[in-house]
Amino acid sequence: MTYFDAPGLENTEKTLQLAAERAKLLGIAEMVVATTSGRTAFKALEICKALKIVAVTYHCGFDEAFKPVMPGDVRKDLESMGVRVVSATHALSGVERSVFNKYSGSCPVLLIADTLRLFGQGTKVAVEISIMAADAGALSGKDIVSVGGSAHGADTALVIKPAHQSGLFDLRIREIICKPRNF
Repeated sequence: MTYFDAPGLENTEKTLQLAAERAKLLGIAEMVVATTSGRTAFKALEICKALKIVAVTYHCGFDEAFKPVMPGDVRKDLESMGVRVVSATHALSGVERSVFNKYSGSCPVLLIADTLRLFGQGTKVAVEISIMAADAGALSGKDIVSVGGSAHGADTALVIKPAHQSGLFDLRIREIICKPRNF
């Protein structure tokens, strides 16, 4: 396992290189990457040529009602290069965050998200996007490499046995490939 001194964009290339190497060694064919602008997905295409790439981005309306976060031309470019782009509600917050914001109290899904953040934001993101990709029908069900980050770029890569939201506790984090040590 590789540790980065800090989270952030500067770890993106190394994270993707490590993820691609581990995927090759384990015979994994699918990679899920978190991306908003598309930059991480384009970098993954460059570095991870042998992998089927699924790019997961925020749901429509995340920043502005009824507006997609990823620009349409970026989405089209990625899709034309063979990337499956998934825009979905956050699997580990979604409607529950709305209920919490209105009524307070404890919410189990938010507790799961915060528990994953004990390993860093990128770990929570990598788990979450694997669920979102599974729910979108973008995965085969075999082990994947999932790449997340902390605000910008990628700094965490995990080997995951994916699961749908309805089977969350069947999901397995098989390996931590890399992550920030300080976060």
